[in-house]
Amino acid sequence: MHIHKKNNELASPKLGTHYFWKVKNILVVGAGFAGSVIARELANNNFNVTIIDKRDHIGGNAYDFVNKEGIMQHMYGPHLFHTKNKTIFDYLSQYTEWIQYKHKVKAMLSNGNLVTLPANAETAKIVGKENIVNTFFRPYSEKMWGLKLEEIDPDIINRIKIREDDNEYYFPDDDFQVLPKEGYTQLFKNLLDHCNINIKLNTPFLKEMEDKFEHIFNSMPIDDYYNFCYGELPYRSIKFHSKELEINRIFPVSVVNFTHKEKYTRVTEWKNIPSNQNSVMAQEAITTITFEEPCCYKENNYERYYPVKDLAGKNRELYKKYEAIENSKVTFIGRLGLYTYLDMDQVVNSAIITAKKFLKK
Repeated sequence: MHIHKKNNELASPKLGTHYFWKVKNILVVGAGFAGSVIARELANNNFNVTIIDKRDHIGGNAYDFVNKEGIMQHMYGPHLFHTKNKTIFDYLSQYTEWIQYKHKVKAMLSNGNLVTLPANAETAKIVGKENIVNTFFRPYSEKMWGLKLEEIDPDIINRIKIREDDNEYYFPDDDFQVLPKEGYTQLFKNLLDHCNINIKLNTPFLKEMEDKFEHIFNSMPIDDYYNFCYGELPYRSIKFHSKELEINRIFPVSVVNFTHKEKYTRVTEWKNIPSNQNSVMAQEAITTITFEEPCCYKENNYERYYPVKDLAGKNRELYKKYEAIENSKVTFIGRLGLYTYLDMDQVVNSAIITAKKFLKK
């Protein structure tokens, strides 16, 4: 794998002599799951792939690192892999070993007590079944999406099912609930480790790059690509506030949601993620926590994390206008290119399907 950290002018990739008659040059914009999976699939089929990212790292929003306290931390909030799809699990297993991890979440009530989320039978007894929506869904969702609960598409709310049993797990119905043993960044290093893949970081996309490639797979915001000709699509972002505290642990789980109306939605304690359980730091009297503050992407250096799915569907209608623009040279991918909320397994699945369709052509 070749990584260039300087923002140099893109050079056309060299053609391999043995496969000269079939090799084509492909540009992939974005080194997250969507772009990286497509890059690998095309590289496996003898395409020369240049993958660029405006950030200084691979992995997109799944990027993780060991912080100064020796604790594995996810840069852009906790990324917890879960899926029912064995094909996707097996696909990623080519590039990582796994740690089993069944995610548990607690919610902090106004009195400081912690209760289970998704709300189960015990939670309902504590807060009252009639109070579940206004206690857990309304304050969190309205902060997260910047809309009244009644304006948010119920598909988003229904992702977290209210339970009538004593289940404590956040993803109780998913067959595979794991984390990469060496972290997501190492997974991406393995995924992109191919002689036909050339990686350029600190490299924002410019339209003139397209002239040097036969096709472009682009994960940038589709409205930005088309210079907002139909107007701007709204996105939500997150400001992350991390702190180191001189205490071994604070919470019994890795993620605690807040039920108050203050600006933060939740806090993550990274020592409770399994990759840190057996480290030397796990026993030390220090812990790292990260608070999440949702905001409009314009308030956070234009970092777009979540497309806004409104009940009226106006945002999706605007996206459809951009999608309808004829552009045979560019395929849009990922959350921002497709303007849709996707879990990691869904992104990988979509990327594999996209690559297969392209190869059939």
